[in-house]
Amino acid sequence: MKVLHIGKYYPPFFGGIEKVNFDLVENLNLKEDCQVDELCCHHSVHNEPLPEPSGYRLFRAPLFTIKFSTPISFRFFDIYRRIRNNYDIIHWHLPNPVATMAALIFPTRAKVVLHWHSDIVKQKKLRKIYKPLQTMLLRRADRIIVTSQNYFNGSLDLQPYKEKVRVIPIGVDLEHLAFPEGTDQRIQAAYPGKKIILSIGRLTYYKGFRYLIEAAQYLGEDKMVLIGGVGELQAELERQIADLGVGDRVRLVGSIPKAEIGAYFKAADLFCLPSIARAEAFGVVLAEALAMGVPIVSCDIPDSGVNWVNLHDQTGINVPVCNASALAEAINGLLESPDSMEGFRKRCRERYNSFFSMEKMVDAVYALYQDVLA
Repeated sequence: MKVLHIGKYYPPFFGGIEKVNFDLVENLNLKEDCQVDELCCHHSVHNEPLPEPSGYRLFRAPLFTIKFSTPISFRFFDIYRRIRNNYDIIHWHLPNPVATMAALIFPTRAKVVLHWHSDIVKQKKLRKIYKPLQTMLLRRADRIIVTSQNYFNGSLDLQPYKEKVRVIPIGVDLEHLAFPEGTDQRIQAAYPGKKIILSIGRLTYYKGFRYLIEAAQYLGEDKMVLIGGVGELQAELERQIADLGVGDRVRLVGSIPKAEIGAYFKAADLFCLPSIARAEAFGVVLAEALAMGVPIVSCDIPDSGVNWVNLHDQTGINVPVCNASALAEAINGLLESPDSMEGFRKRCRERYNSFFSMEKMVDAVYALYQDVLA
């Protein structure tokens, strides 16, 4: 079978959706009867040359600009028009308004699979314009993948299409989390005598990092919060750290190199995801924390998959959104109970093996493709 994946961006740009897209393309290409290519936009308006993958084709359309977190590329339409009927299945990673327009302007003979990573949550004006197009694409779809039953239950957009929906949780690869020997020890040595609370994500509104920084006021001096990632709120968060006087307990460590992600998890005593909105539909970093056996404190976001990935009192603690004192209480409570932490670590690894391995995700998507073509 020939499959085309379509995403906003592709590595070396790595966000949560891009990671899932990349992992599926790379691993589905290992199947004997599966040829998978990728169409996306360049992640920079400079459109500098980037390394090409081996074993499959990557169509990277030049980027014109970015509006409402959406890449705008006129060449994208032309490339899609030319190649759309060369495939048995086209697999769209959504939301992606420009790609949705292309799908409707240029119909395809291929089967259509939609990977529903998130509803459009914040951009309400864009949502009003986009919704009629989205509805047309949902009607056209042969299958719709959601990452958790919880998210589907809370998505009004998807309710009319229940018979098309299949739940396939995001899987992560342990190999992706491998790291050079001693890297974790160097990270720990940089914060001697400290219990490390790790948090990773783009520095943007829905990640809720302002509440984790505020929570640091209530953490003991033996604790250090490391926030990995970059984004538009970096300067604002740096000011907050200075204004609250918590520079001795919070560090923005910037973008963590891919080769060191696993080492940061290994060095951490606890992982915290303080996200506050349904734009956090799943939390790939939560699956990574489970894989590494790191207990989690996250927020109980209504109608999100986060509280399904991190099971309350099983793999960690879920607290109310936008509540710094609740975050601090959960972090302190876990870290000050070594016996409980050992049980959480064990259950984290068990839950990863049961639901979130790479092999389970890839096999489930492959089976869905076979079902669609049958």
